[in-house]
Amino acid sequence: MEISTITIDGPAASGKSTIGEALAQRLGYLYLDTGAMYRAVTWVALQRGIPLEDEQAITAMANQLQIDVTPPTENDGRQYTVLADGEDVTWSIRLPEVDANVSLVSTYRGVRVAMVQHQRRIAAQSNIVVVGRDIGSVVLPDADLKIYLDASVEERARRRWRELVERGKEADYDEVLAMMRRRDQIDSNREISPLLIPEGARVLDTTDMDVGQVLESIEGLVT
Repeated sequence: MEISTITIDGPAASGKSTIGEALAQRLGYLYLDTGAMYRAVTWVALQRGIPLEDEQAITAMANQLQIDVTPPTENDGRQYTVLADGEDVTWSIRLPEVDANVSLVSTYRGVRVAMVQHQRRIAAQSNIVVVGRDIGSVVLPDADLKIYLDASVEERARRRWRELVERGKEADYDEVLAMMRRRDQIDSNREISPLLIPEGARVLDTTDMDVGQVLESIEGLVT
């Protein structure tokens, strides 16, 4: 069977974005990180001073917001470029304040409906690798190959902390770990599209694996 649609789900900092991008490049597939869309909504809400607890206001804003995800437009280590109403927010959406709030925003039904429509439209257009938290379970349940990446919360916090430090941002590991645990709790217990292992997904624990090992494991499932 030709595998044209690959989904990669998993908790924050489990390696979804890194692996998804590398896999898409090797296969010549389109790469879509759906989490970037929810992060963009969160960032814009923070910038505009919209109370994050106001579901109605956040949903109304999300329905009007033009979000585009494109191949990288700058040679600064980014995996893609994220535009929110034309503004480049690629790195802004990775800041700790977005990490701390994106899970709340992503629980809102109206926000998810708006984002899922975009995701399905994009996925229908070409061979694609799509990463997120509900891709294999909700967005593309009939995907040809479903992957679920996991890792210990301590290792995932270390990865996010290193990412911030390498970009010159001040970051405290214990604070990042606390935010990661909070996010896991929200993602796994939200009423709408909770984080779970999709039916039929192949599970990989990446705690003690490097990128090459993870890619080799997944490529063995594709070829």
